[in-house]
Amino acid sequence: MYIYFGIIVFVFGIVIGSFLNVCIYRIPKQQSIAYPPSHCTSCSSKLKWYDLVPILSYIILKGKCRYCKHNISIRYPILELITGLLYFFIYVKFGIGIVFMKYAVFISIMIVIGMIDFDTTDVYFKTIIVGIAASIIFLLLHYYSGEFIIDYIYGGIFGAGILSFIIVITKGGMGWGDMEICLVCGLFLGLKLTLVMLFLSFIIGAVIGIILILSGVKSRKDYIPFGPFVVMASVITVFVGQNILNWYL
Repeated sequence: MYIYFGIIVFVFGIVIGSFLNVCIYRIPKQQSIAYPPSHCTSCSSKLKWYDLVPILSYIILKGKCRYCKHNISIRYPILELITGLLYFFIYVKFGIGIVFMKYAVFISIMIVIGMIDFDTTDVYFKTIIVGIAASIIFLLLHYYSGEFIIDYIYGGIFGAGILSFIIVITKGGMGWGDMEICLVCGLFLGLKLTLVMLFLSFIIGAVIGIILILSGVKSRKDYIPFGPFVVMASVITVFVGQNILNWYL
């Protein structure tokens, strides 16, 4: 039964990953995520249901549009697979319940925000609103299940506060969108895990930044979006953040 549910969760995650791809592509273009129906971004041909089976359709079609033979980015099936795996690992760690739902929603929102930031260097406020709204729903669920929610509120305040302080001190070294991302993270993770997330995001950002500069991909003057580092740190924090706290304390 455990394996059976694991497979279902994995497949469900892959399907959600396909939807996240739609969000990542359409939101920056100010397009509806529901209409028009899925279509080829090259020839605009409406895709049939059998063209939209996550991962499998890409493999069967050999990474090309069925109608115009234009190459389809391999990023689509990779993100679907990653989302499926993340959902599976959340299930393994937390089981099926409110915590699973919370972190599945959280990571999904973070993937959309992070990928859009990576593509455009912008954080779209509508994605932040979705994140805040989702966090409030789960705060209410925590509250009605008898948990104290003040820690999550402190987490949001702390995450947003630290980034705001850095933005003011560095005079634009980071963007206000980064502050908004950390606000959402704090509301989902709580104060202590937000501390871990921020620590990891700065470490990841520093390491990747140094690698990009030394490899010549970026120069010291180039802007490197911080959002993707926060997303990576958030995912790590969901799975091992408490272990890091226990080890440190």
